[in-house]
Amino acid sequence: MFLVNRSHWGPCLTRVKRYQNADFSELLGLKDYMGVMYFITLAEKVVPVSDEHVKVTEEKFDGVEVVLYQPKQRGGDIELRRAVIYLHGGGWCLGSSMMSPYDLLARKIVTELDAVVLSVEYRLAPAHHFPVPYEDVYHVVKHFLQKGVLAQYSVDPGRIAVSGDSAGGNLAAAVSQQLQKEPGQQVQLKAQALIYPVLQALDLNTPSYQQNQDMPILPRTLMVRFWSEYFTSDKALFRAMMANTHNNPESSSLLKFVNWSTFLPETYHRKYNYSAPAVVQGVGGEAVGKDGPSRSIADPRASPLLVPDTALRSLPKAYILTCEYDVLRDDGIMYVTRLRAAGVEVTHEHYDKGFHGGLMFTVWPTDFLIAHRMTDNFIKWLKENL
Repeated sequence: MFLVNRSHWGPCLTRVKRYQNADFSELLGLKDYMGVMYFITLAEKVVPVSDEHVKVTEEKFDGVEVVLYQPKQRGGDIELRRAVIYLHGGGWCLGSSMMSPYDLLARKIVTELDAVVLSVEYRLAPAHHFPVPYEDVYHVVKHFLQKGVLAQYSVDPGRIAVSGDSAGGNLAAAVSQQLQKEPGQQVQLKAQALIYPVLQALDLNTPSYQQNQDMPILPRTLMVRFWSEYFTSDKALFRAMMANTHNNPESSSLLKFVNWSTFLPETYHRKYNYSAPAVVQGVGGEAVGKDGPSRSIADPRASPLLVPDTALRSLPKAYILTCEYDVLRDDGIMYVTRLRAAGVEVTHEHYDKGFHGGLMFTVWPTDFLIAHRMTDNFIKWLKENL
């Protein structure tokens, strides 16, 4: 199915090596370091190889590396197929669509849905801060949605979805929103599937951030680090985000869109009481600057929850997966609430015993039943809605 090439370890390990220095250890501690090391264990890239059912090719779309998975032709006329554009997770800083769990997932979608899967190798922070990863993805999607390109891969223009997990879910939601604004965009997405997505950077003290602050794989400190590295390598923003004092007057006007006391069902409030994040001048101190990260945190391309209701109404139907033991749980649930209020058809699957990154645990030695349940339910929804 795929060949492991250890020469590919280098780029993945290089991306995380910066997290193994003394400064990072002092800021994060053992539990967060373990979360990064978990990702390293899964970060072994594979060389995508075609098999008897799936044709795999590495290409470039508008200058961005992509991996295409297509059903093998069986002769005769080819019917137009569904397509899924998949965006990998990893906090915008780690990962690759060529990691073995993503490779396996793509092949499963191809074989079970007779679909084309387009995986995007967008550039990563901290070498490439926001909006570069977003722009890479958007350029690929725009290129793929051209009628001539879709015809080349026998894709039905009316049956295309964008999907992603964690930071990939963030990018998928942002792209779905932006496409609706494009004048003259002829081909639109039919569906968006967001798997434990990260959707807002304004309030990093929601009940799920507090409840799961010490949860392995993605503790609060590590998620805050991913957010800060997405915007800047200046540690001032990281410290401000850790204290939840990173909002400025511009972003404060958008806090109403992430008010969890309004958008979270009561059952998720638990023992926590809502307190609006503090608003300060000069996010993270003067070193960060008012025109850099302070402006980015209010950008809906980085935080899709920040758009007004009018921008949600025309979005494609959505599948949103959330997990109880996940700092990002409330981001996903708030988006479910807001999308439904805007009239968008939403399927919400919440895993009471689920944890962040669960979808990745399909490869030995971490081959978990819950990962297979998540995968099967996700593909079932695609089969019924795409």
